[in-house]
Amino acid sequence: MNQLLPRTPDTGFGDTARAPLPSPASVRTKIDCMLAYELDGDCEFVFLIHAALGMDQTLVEEDLLLEPAMRYRTYTDEHSGNRFMRFSAGAGPLRVRYRAVVDRVIDTIDLDAREVPVHEIPDEVLHFMLPTRYCESDLLSPVAQQLFGALPRGHSRVRAICDWVHDHIAYRIGSTHATTTARDVFVQRSGVCRDYAHLAVTFCRALNIPARLVSAYSHFDEPPPDFHAIFEAYLGGRWVMFDPSGMAPVEQVVRLATGRDAKDVAFATIYGPARMVAMSPELICLGNPAGAAATAPAGARPVVQMP
Repeated sequence: MNQLLPRTPDTGFGDTARAPLPSPASVRTKIDCMLAYELDGDCEFVFLIHAALGMDQTLVEEDLLLEPAMRYRTYTDEHSGNRFMRFSAGAGPLRVRYRAVVDRVIDTIDLDAREVPVHEIPDEVLHFMLPTRYCESDLLSPVAQQLFGALPRGHSRVRAICDWVHDHIAYRIGSTHATTTARDVFVQRSGVCRDYAHLAVTFCRALNIPARLVSAYSHFDEPPPDFHAIFEAYLGGRWVMFDPSGMAPVEQVVRLATGRDAKDVAFATIYGPARMVAMSPELICLGNPAGAAATAPAGARPVVQMP
């Protein structure tokens, strides 16, 4: 799979010579995701629960089990790189279990990364500056300018956005719903990880910093296991990951999907009368990968069946 958004070289706009960044490290993680539903009739499912390929991740193993057994198909969207699974199911119980082992390369954080001027932003990145359904950057632009417009541009300004969101938004399960937008979250000052990410993305876009939502597997003690939402900002000619909720180190997440906002990265889209009765998307950090898997070439897919 081709990388969604290729990294472009930093042109050194206003930079002086700097020491090279240390070599990136690697981490291996294990995914064990279980989703259970009760279906009251025929349903169509579209899932986004497969670990993403490419960018900074290499798939070592993966396995999928559907109960009852049924035919399904998977495909990768050529524009986003997101891996979808589709199938039809009839009335009754449904259980989905996805397991995988993933190696992820952790790039060193460049605290001096600059914001890219609009005229230098690649064509394929430009649409991540636009307002969307959940990220009304046009409506919150005056607020973003008031809060962050005078700050030094670059990594530190995005970090300041994350700190503000973390300090001013209360994490409160049940305080938001499927149609809650970034502006709603700013007004009510509460939400969950998706809302934190939406608000940070919105502030970035309002300052002409391309930003996109990332859904992920992550480990955190509280609340109970759930999918996680973080975001990436385009700095220094590359995508840099941030978590404004502060719930999990970004070095220990596994990317699921990338998009403009939540509508692009929902882990499940269901057409029909289905009720979720249980979910447990768990991630376990296995440490530094051994052997050649840590340095497998981009696009390599040594996929085997897990025991």
